[in-house]
Amino acid sequence: MKLISFQTRTGDSFGLVDGQDVYDLGRRLGPECPDLRTAIAQNQLAQFAQLPGSVAPDDQLSQLTLLPVIPNPGKIVCVGLNYHAHRLEGGHGEVGDPTLFLRVAESQVAHGQPMICPKESDQFDYECEIAVVIGRGGDRITEADALTHVAGISAYNDGSVRDWQMATSQWTAGKNFRATGAFGPWLVTSDELPPDRVLSVVTRLNGVEMQRSTTDLLIFSIPRLISYISSIMPLSPGDVIVTGTPGGVGFRRTPQVFMHHGDVVEVEVEGVGVLRNTVVKEGV
Repeated sequence: MKLISFQTRTGDSFGLVDGQDVYDLGRRLGPECPDLRTAIAQNQLAQFAQLPGSVAPDDQLSQLTLLPVIPNPGKIVCVGLNYHAHRLEGGHGEVGDPTLFLRVAESQVAHGQPMICPKESDQFDYECEIAVVIGRGGDRITEADALTHVAGISAYNDGSVRDWQMATSQWTAGKNFRATGAFGPWLVTSDELPPDRVLSVVTRLNGVEMQRSTTDLLIFSIPRLISYISSIMPLSPGDVIVTGTPGGVGFRRTPQVFMHHGDVVEVEVEGVGVLRNTVVKEGV
């Protein structure tokens, strides 16, 4: 299934997407299940797999304003330096364990919404990544069992304000400006797209390909990431793990390439689709 979160005239909801048809699952489940995170936690989604073709859709995708796939995650754990090409372009040595940092929910936007280059910087960079959404919580999850804890995957653009990121040894500032990270357009559930399948991930800036890699080149696999992170903190349904970007980021190019007002940036994940956003300079 492809699952989205979206705005309606009466409030936020979530639903199932089939082509352009959208089935409003929030309306069907009622107030006790107000969002996609809760539906995942309550294991409510499988019952709706046969809706397309059996009942009329509630909306058309083109008529909706999307939200980040999980608008209210308990935590967003991001992984740095997880492709060799990206590690090497930055001059970093071998890493023995995953490099982690956190994002806040307020830093995210949805597919189709503007990514904001903050007024404090002109060094706004792209990073194509695969996002893993946790479906079943757990503590100290083993690698062998890790994939059974995955609800599905999505596309993520880990937009980075590079001068703020590199100003100190900690990356939090450059990774958490408001509306800098894009998440979407939807979640593809694991029954449709197994998270251990080798997938391509691509960034295009104004139609020009800037990054391309495949998930078999991850330094730390998705099961390894889930096991490692859950050894530090329990994972809960709706938590998001952003798995790292490949080489080709703008900051490491000669000359450097940053995103500017009016640019269109796309992240494409094989089996998921295209996450597309326009860049807006704050104050313009």
